[in-house]
Amino acid sequence: MFSFQCLKNATPVVLGFFLALGMVGCSNDSNKNTAAPPRENPAITLTPSVAQQWNEVVIQAIRNDFARPTVHARNLFHTSAAMFDAWSAYSTSASAYLLGRQYGTLNCAVDKALFINTTKQINADAVERERQTAISYATFRLIQHRFKSSPRSQNTLVIAEQLMKSLGFDSLNTSTDVSTGSAVALGNLIAQCYIEFGLQDGSNEGNNYASPNYKTVNPPLAPQLAGNPNIVDFNRWQPLALQTFIDQAGNPITGGALAFLSPEWGKVEPFALNNAHLSIHERNGVQYKVYFDPGPPPMLGGVRSEEYKWNFSLVSQWSSHLDPADKVMWDISPASLGNIKELPETFEEYKNFYSLDGGDGSAGYKLNPATGLPYEKQIVPRGDYTRALAEFWADGLESETPPGHWFVILNEVNKHPKLKRQFRGQGAELNALEWDVKAYFALGGAMHDAAITAWSIKGWYDYVRPVSAIRAMADLGQSSDRNLPSWHPNGIPLSPGFIELVPPGDPLAGYKDQFAGKIKVRAWQGPEYVVNPKTDTGDVGWILAENWWPYQRPSFVTPPFAGFISGHSTFSRAAAEVLTLLTGDEYFPGGKSSFKLKTNEHLKFEQGPSVDITLEWATYRDASNQCSLSRIWGGIHPPVDDIPGRKIGISIGVEAFERAEHYFLGKR
Repeated sequence: MFSFQCLKNATPVVLGFFLALGMVGCSNDSNKNTAAPPRENPAITLTPSVAQQWNEVVIQAIRNDFARPTVHARNLFHTSAAMFDAWSAYSTSASAYLLGRQYGTLNCAVDKALFINTTKQINADAVERERQTAISYATFRLIQHRFKSSPRSQNTLVIAEQLMKSLGFDSLNTSTDVSTGSAVALGNLIAQCYIEFGLQDGSNEGNNYASPNYKTVNPPLAPQLAGNPNIVDFNRWQPLALQTFIDQAGNPITGGALAFLSPEWGKVEPFALNNAHLSIHERNGVQYKVYFDPGPPPMLGGVRSEEYKWNFSLVSQWSSHLDPADKVMWDISPASLGNIKELPETFEEYKNFYSLDGGDGSAGYKLNPATGLPYEKQIVPRGDYTRALAEFWADGLESETPPGHWFVILNEVNKHPKLKRQFRGQGAELNALEWDVKAYFALGGAMHDAAITAWSIKGWYDYVRPVSAIRAMADLGQSSDRNLPSWHPNGIPLSPGFIELVPPGDPLAGYKDQFAGKIKVRAWQGPEYVVNPKTDTGDVGWILAENWWPYQRPSFVTPPFAGFISGHSTFSRAAAEVLTLLTGDEYFPGGKSSFKLKTNEHLKFEQGPSVDITLEWATYRDASNQCSLSRIWGGIHPPVDDIPGRKIGISIGVEAFERAEHYFLGKR
């Protein structure tokens, strides 16, 4: 069995590397017949490569920073590309990404012959050491630059210094003179190139990635108060007014409603995206670059108004699934979950795909292809599964953000003893360093393009989140029956057992039935019921819809950017496609991955799970699809955010991988 148990450790996996050194550390086109890049390096080993050790430092640096998925997708790509450039400098067949390239005012020219000659003069082990040196200096310098302003930058810099010391490198050597073929200078030069590149790539890094133009149309929602009385446009994003916002990295942020993160990220220089994917829109005199434009989501009051109401009311209804005491039991093993054949296209197909009782179009698997045996069933309370899924994929405190989460998954895959490091599952097995730098480069490029694409769509369509839409519709009333109280054409649709009117005498009707005729929903009752998350649960019950709350902490509620399209869906499906193509196998090594959760030890929003459970996935795509569903149970996204993200993620993952492969084969 393949276990992701380390995924939620508060300290990085790199701690294990330091301990091993005696140091104190801190915490589908997969069958396409394509020629595999030649093997460059000597003996295969399961010892973590220098590239993996530095990637673990980057992941911990992200956990120590503010939770900014766009920024960190870019950081992961640039550090991965820097590693690849350092590695490829000694290759006669691979081409570097930025090394030797001109971009704007940047000229990263270097005489590659200096380093190719080195490979002819020394043995393979010595070449490996040169590559390790260049990779280390390049990544170290880039980490120093990118994370110097992090809330816990000192922790990050200590980790990076420790790794340099453990590898025998002098962190004070800043030479960029490559005329002698120095690997140290090469690494420093590569880092400098990425620093200069990053200051002109459209990210506005020099101004702390601030948006120069975006303005919200809606005043902030104060979710601790009832309803959403001040919303102006039901179809546009609304910031939240929280006394203290704690992001997913655990950083408290004060000063009022948070600004939209990266609404103009479509302007950032991509990896594999090109003009064939690009649309340019204009609003208030400002141009928005949008990649893989899916067209507008359904709008309340428009021709797709019923679709809008169905999407957001389904999020409320799925909130009722977060109750482990409702006696609904599910088999959550690959025998029943996973193996989705098709994604929905039409509104009717959406309604069939997303069951009112929860879940999607999973068919499950008869046999584990690695063992030839049936997957063992695992019957658990639905409420434990849904809560665990929502928290697991939300990443929790000290988050590495969704793109970083997939790098952690990749590192776990890379450690599996049954993994064959054959590019696309073909040819000679690569050594750990070559495998890692190529895997990181491909995955990093996909995560970067996923961020650019998803946020280009988020910024342009500026779409509403469930907490705003559900409360706003409920404030208007119900749209199901003109003959019933509180009818409004844009109200929330009624659904017996899930969304109903408050009748006179109802426990929610209040003093002298003052709330009779309002909308009530059967849902998670919210964080006010959770005084102590270690011992309390919010439970599921009937509440006034004006008090509906996502399955989130009261200091977070919902991310500070628009919903459409889902970043989790886009990142995850792109990553799943890359890992499938990279390994030449859609299945995890051994035919299954798993993450164990012990009773009342895993959940952080509230007490739980009520029983031991193990999250399981047969394939990378299954894990991706489960991630997508988690955001609906978490109250963060409706289905209309999810499916376009999955579909676009497929295209991004495939194209990014194939673009990376061009560099592996010496093309650009």
